[in-house]
Amino acid sequence: MAKGSYKLNNSFYPKENIHYFNQLKQYAPEQFQAFSDFNAAVFKEGALTKKEKQIIAVAIAHVTECPYCINSHTLSAKAEGATLEELVEAAFVTAGVEAGGAVTHSTHMQNAMDAEGDDTLYKRSNLKKLGRLSKYASEGFKGYLGFSSVVMKAGKLSAKLKEIIAVAVAHATECPYCIDVHTKNAQKLEATHEELSEAILITSALLAGGAYTHIANMIESYGE
Repeated sequence: MAKGSYKLNNSFYPKENIHYFNQLKQYAPEQFQAFSDFNAAVFKEGALTKKEKQIIAVAIAHVTECPYCINSHTLSAKAEGATLEELVEAAFVTAGVEAGGAVTHSTHMQNAMDAEGDDTLYKRSNLKKLGRLSKYASEGFKGYLGFSSVVMKAGKLSAKLKEIIAVAVAHATECPYCIDVHTKNAQKLEATHEELSEAILITSALLAGGAYTHIANMIESYGE
């Protein structure tokens, strides 16, 4: 395509950028088809319904902070019957898990300040040190506990689905503590291996999708 056929937009995220997606098949046809097949397989009805999968996708899109993905999966979730209340609750699960990732990783700060700290960074027993955060920032820690409790309790979404979402989010944030805690919580609520595995693959697709959709910005910038 000739350089003159591009017109650089003053905004990085105008919705009309999606027209660049049509060009991906032209520039990388094999990769375009492979991603399309991957994405289609992930969002097929399975142990999780299509509606549940799209709700999870909206939550993950708030981790990746991809506006194209938020827009696309919000519309897909709406089409599958998800309510705005359900989607807001899902986004709050993301916020809660992100907050939890920072809180649990405070154990590394505590370990670093200890002259005899353990050489192993990711021991499960690190979580026993969380009480120290409460000791030094009691009001903030109390606020975090209240927030985390509220976002994870049953509402428009069941507690089980929220824990499944949390497991998916934890794989996006790559927090091993969050993965461990929320997997165990999900298991207690009778989430199956199939449900959790499907949720994790939604995370995989959304992480790939964030890069995929932002190729539109690269194409526009290249034509500047």
